[in-house]
Amino acid sequence: MAASMAGTTRIGTCFTKVLSLKRQTTVSCHPYFLCGMRQQISTYHIEGIHNLCLRNCESALNSRENKKSHHRNFIGNHVNIRKYSNEPPATSCTPSTSTNPTKLPKIKVAFQDKLKDGPSLQDFIISNVDDNVSNPVIHGEDFSTADSVPYLEANSFEARNRKVYFETYGCQMNVNDTEIAWAILQENGFQKVQDVLKADVILAVTCAIRENAEQKIWNRLEYFQALKKRRKKGQPPLKVGLLGCMAERLKKEILERSKIVDIVAGPDAYRDLPRLLSVAHSGQSAINVMLSMDETYADVIPVRLSEGSKSAFISIMRGCDNMCSYCIVPFTRGRERSRPVSSIIDEVKILSDQGVKEITLLGQNVNSYRDTSETLYYGHETAVDNSSHQPSHLAKGFNTIYKDKKGGLRFADLLEKVSAVDPEIRIRFTSPHPKDFPDEVLYLIRDRDNICKQVHMPAQSGNSDVLKRMRRGYTREAYLELVAHIRAIIPDVSLSSDFIAGFCGETEMEHEDTLSLLQLVRYNYAFLFAYSMRKKTNAYHKMKDDVLEEVKLRRLKEIITVCRQGMEESNAAQIGQKQLVLIDGVSKRSDNDLVGRNDGYIKVILPDIKVPYGHNTSTVKSIQPGDYVAVHIGSCNSQVLKGTPLYHTTIKELYSQDVDVFTRHSS
Repeated sequence: MAASMAGTTRIGTCFTKVLSLKRQTTVSCHPYFLCGMRQQISTYHIEGIHNLCLRNCESALNSRENKKSHHRNFIGNHVNIRKYSNEPPATSCTPSTSTNPTKLPKIKVAFQDKLKDGPSLQDFIISNVDDNVSNPVIHGEDFSTADSVPYLEANSFEARNRKVYFETYGCQMNVNDTEIAWAILQENGFQKVQDVLKADVILAVTCAIRENAEQKIWNRLEYFQALKKRRKKGQPPLKVGLLGCMAERLKKEILERSKIVDIVAGPDAYRDLPRLLSVAHSGQSAINVMLSMDETYADVIPVRLSEGSKSAFISIMRGCDNMCSYCIVPFTRGRERSRPVSSIIDEVKILSDQGVKEITLLGQNVNSYRDTSETLYYGHETAVDNSSHQPSHLAKGFNTIYKDKKGGLRFADLLEKVSAVDPEIRIRFTSPHPKDFPDEVLYLIRDRDNICKQVHMPAQSGNSDVLKRMRRGYTREAYLELVAHIRAIIPDVSLSSDFIAGFCGETEMEHEDTLSLLQLVRYNYAFLFAYSMRKKTNAYHKMKDDVLEEVKLRRLKEIITVCRQGMEESNAAQIGQKQLVLIDGVSKRSDNDLVGRNDGYIKVILPDIKVPYGHNTSTVKSIQPGDYVAVHIGSCNSQVLKGTPLYHTTIKELYSQDVDVFTRHSS
């Protein structure tokens, strides 16, 4: 099979060059010829095959005379074999002729004879035609009703029932991607194991945001290689796959650099995993890193990796259009596209039925969510009230590099609908962009008890010139004005942020501006990193990574120090408050303590004791993961709050009876 496919790949390469692909009808071409890509095709125009292509095909066929006929004859009667010329393509299924036809050499005539009985082009196309779109026609033949004969049928993968082990690196989006990938593989008969030593397939969901993140993967591959070598006879060969952003960024370079990797799949290729694993099972490498303009996995219900967890993630949109100069995300995740509201609400209801108590809405630019799938969405030409046919509402003083996006159900609409499903489920969201915080979102956060009073505000830098080089779309002054505006609407909001130390051209004075911003805002927590230049980004092409590594690390340490001071001051301001805490489980530091998080996503440590089962009851009950508990905060440090559990409660009960809760009034 592998030997046959070597020739087939060459033929397929030539074959793809003769297709003129246009729009409308969606078909999936045979993966061995078009690498599993989904192309937009309405008509095929077979223009002919160059003599070089003919010689390659001929050589490949002759060298495999005794192989299966469908490997030798790939074009059949649907390709016109002729020399390149200005002649129009023939419309019949016979070799094209002219008024003065040139006599073909005997070897070419023999080659044509071999093609006559081979499979036609339709044998390599799996039709997936929309009922509302015209059927694809090739030289007058209707392919919409033709029987497809793919080499790898969806219901006969050889890799079924194999044991899969997942490793997840990076952000929460990758956790959700792992759950999506597992849902797809589980549907196709795979089994998941928790022990890497028991796995037949190892899949690493990777991150590419910084060089250090990728280096961890390369180091880990050395261990996987050792596992492959230790594989016992009689066991199926161990297969290793890289999924996600690193796979999308490096593509086939991964296969070239590391022979240990068998499959490479980008973030939009998880549906193709069963096929890729089947190809790998046959001894070949497989790759699919095609980005999609519409893939959201809206119809895939993720299978949660931590079945007993009371927290869950829901991906509401994918991709990013912001194109910040330092960021690789648009190149690894693609353009922004949002899931339909209805599919998100359905998933929230499922999680509610499963007893989940906290849901985090995910997206690379989560608050730029815009669902245009509904027939009567705001701004649609058929909508009764078309007053919302206007650009997305941006925060004051913020702008974008892309055109205004009009219409659609927006983030405020989604947040309102999600929070209404179950008032006892906390709702969070990440990661937003500061530009997408219109007042309607802020007031909704303030007024809904189950929407956490937590806002992530990635600043990246405290200097306007650096922000301009980063293409962030705002100035230091606009950012501080937005912070003040948010705190005016949501007085006890918990603010977090991201900062980059040592971006291209950053001076000491610009670095000092970042430190002063941290002192002014006093974040509750932050994610801090030294700059790591990534290929393909605007900074890579137009700027120099001219800040020395030791300078970056020194500045990062200074940012960490100032940030922790602000975090400790913010936490100290909460001492004496009564807070609602959702219990996660036993503390890692002590089996006698429990750990949970408050409304602001700050970790709270409390003793594992029995407490009353309500505000005015004497019946006591032990505290379990997933319980809401009223906690009196007694002490803190820069990282955690420490408190005493008072009683079991609910979101509705605590906020309706207590007026001293920190999300109502500051202490």
